[in-house]
Amino acid sequence: MALKIPPLVLMLLAALIMWLAAILTPGLTFQLWGRFGFALALMLIGAVVAALGVLQFRLAQTTVDPRYPQQSARLVSGGIYRISRNPMYLGFLLMLSGWALWLANLAAIPVLPLFVIYLNRFQIRPEEHFLRQKFEEEYKRYCLRVRRWL
Repeated sequence: MALKIPPLVLMLLAALIMWLAAILTPGLTFQLWGRFGFALALMLIGAVVAALGVLQFRLAQTTVDPRYPQQSARLVSGGIYRISRNPMYLGFLLMLSGWALWLANLAAIPVLPLFVIYLNRFQIRPEEHFLRQKFEEEYKRYCLRVRRWL
């Protein structure tokens, strides 16, 4: 929100940076038995988690685009939102974690916490500020029940 960059674009940029880090530092590769299977599983789980978040927004008939919170019609707190306040972002992180495992290069791993830090600062905090103002007590109660990420 602060920079008006869609989170999906941020995830794709992070994936690109991870790939570049991996090809520029071949000496930092590692081997792990079954890594392709684990990587695919993480990416699939992440895609499902993110898609469930989108589905809940569609069912609630409210905007999915976090860049325009003023278009939010209601607070979504059911379905996957009973587990995480940010399942779409959690799904993106799981997909990036699977990508890091797929790349099997230590240089790709630092992008993961940087992605979380960036999202927390420039996306999630402004969203939470807006939701606190718009939905007041309902949002406060929701935050007491459900954690930001997991």
